[in-house]
Amino acid sequence: MSINWESFTPITGLQGGVVIGIAVTTLLLVNGRIAGISGIFGGLFNFQTQDRAWRIAFLLGLVLSPLIYGLFAVLPKPAIDNNPYLLILAGFLVGIGTRFAGGCTSGHGVCGLSRLSLRSLVATCMFIFSGVVTVYVTHHLLGQ
Repeated sequence: MSINWESFTPITGLQGGVVIGIAVTTLLLVNGRIAGISGIFGGLFNFQTQDRAWRIAFLLGLVLSPLIYGLFAVLPKPAIDNNPYLLILAGFLVGIGTRFAGGCTSGHGVCGLSRLSLRSLVATCMFIFSGVVTVYVTHHLLGQ
């Protein structure tokens, strides 16, 4: 394994992390909610809740932000060279996993760890372990 030093951008990564930290802290302080994407999205389908407006605004912000950024800067071109059906299956499996884990990587990894949640620490370790196993199996055992 080698690092592509031309793509190694610790300053922009740090800037992005600070912005994410400010955003999740603001949501927690202003709205009392955790910025877990799966929970925010899943809450749209809970018909007993009355808090759809902020959920829709949050999700629209996720979609519209890169489009607005693209008006001022060149967006990188995504290069997806995997089977699209395999990607769809993977997306469904991730969705199922977030339900079993009681949240996603943003909810547990960003928000839960910063709140020193033991449950989030275990979930995040399992996310990372599952990712390592998946990469090992797909790249080394299946040769993809």
